[in-house]
Amino acid sequence: MNALGRHILVEFYDCSPELMNDVVHIENSMVAAAETAGATVINSTFHHFSPYGVSGVVVIQESHLAIHTWPEYGYAAVDLFTCGDSVDPWVSYTYLKEAFEAGHGSSMELRRGQLNLLKRNDFNLEALRDVSAKPDAELGTITRDVWFTERDENIALSLKHSGNQLYKKDSPFQRVEVFETLAYGNMLTLDGMVMCTQKDEYVYHEMITHVPMFSHTKAKRALVIGGGDGGTVRELLRHEQLDEVTLVEIDELVIEACKLHLPETAVAFDNPRLNLLVEDGIKYIHDCEDGRYDLIIIDSADPVGPGEGLFTAEFYQEVHRCLTPDGVMITQSESPRFNSAVFVEIYETYKRIFGDTKVHCYLAGIPTYPTGTWSFSYCSKGDSHPLLYDKAAAAKFSEAQGLKYYNEDIHAAAFALPNFVKELLADGSKNSIKAYSAESTNEQ
Repeated sequence: MNALGRHILVEFYDCSPELMNDVVHIENSMVAAAETAGATVINSTFHHFSPYGVSGVVVIQESHLAIHTWPEYGYAAVDLFTCGDSVDPWVSYTYLKEAFEAGHGSSMELRRGQLNLLKRNDFNLEALRDVSAKPDAELGTITRDVWFTERDENIALSLKHSGNQLYKKDSPFQRVEVFETLAYGNMLTLDGMVMCTQKDEYVYHEMITHVPMFSHTKAKRALVIGGGDGGTVRELLRHEQLDEVTLVEIDELVIEACKLHLPETAVAFDNPRLNLLVEDGIKYIHDCEDGRYDLIIIDSADPVGPGEGLFTAEFYQEVHRCLTPDGVMITQSESPRFNSAVFVEIYETYKRIFGDTKVHCYLAGIPTYPTGTWSFSYCSKGDSHPLLYDKAAAAKFSEAQGLKYYNEDIHAAAFALPNFVKELLADGSKNSIKAYSAESTNEQ
């Protein structure tokens, strides 16, 4: 060969959109394409972007294979670069065309480093080497860097995972996936959005449950809408005062995935005090009798997909009707920093239904949620107040149950709001939303 390397620029068209958004399949295919061509793989680094798209590179001893996909177009742009003549990049091309189920492909081969244009220099290799050679025991070892990225317009969260996807199924409502992340353990995602991880789920679940349970000690019957991961009912069922806990989850695949891969979260599904219903929570609330529940927790995903209907004034009004005269509604109320407009809107809705003095916001730090700062609402139909609680009882309970986040001091501290959150709740103007939101707004 009269060049240092061969570089094939490839475009694959009419690929399977499903496969073009599957980071695990793409990473496995790119590594296999390199190995099938006889290359020695050293490292693979791949990112999946939310809601779609994959970028990655396989570094080989003979150079690299790189890719970026556009699932919405069924399109992939691929670079196949090999040095020397020991590896045939066209073998990789043929492998990938089949692996991506491409309708057709176009390509252009370039010869890189034309030898007749180059002059070889003699130099002392040992003088240039500043690190020791790789030990023989490590030869042939592949380093894999496969990343999940939840990306919005202005911010993103990336988590490295093992590359072996633990669970992936599509329900009538959403895509349910579980990844094995290196930093946070197994992670549940719905339509590409992080729901919970093994290493930080306790923050969300302890705060959404124990705050109302120690503020509303008369509660006997509790209802959870959503929460198919099982964490919220796990925490509620720690309280012996509850005679009945009902969980209404629309998607049975969420329950299945968590039983299989987040068993610590899904540990309470067989508890005899739990009434588990796989059905539409909005319909359940609509059909529920007046004044049935002392505590209703809306453990919803973000206001998109199957969770969208859980963020309407009509739904919250129905929840209010289903509460006992002194009942309490708790919701996850999004991040005041991530999407300030939604945060402001839902609190204005709560206040119209429950009254200005009956609605309270509290915060917790959840590392894998957008911005890391997450809010919850405490809305009382009666006189229950979240800061009127038995501090000694909360301390004893937290220690006895081995809680990881909630304690008697966190209970009160969570209601100490930063000034910007107070401003959003008190003002809610377009200017304040624009000033604090991490997401862009069309408000002028």
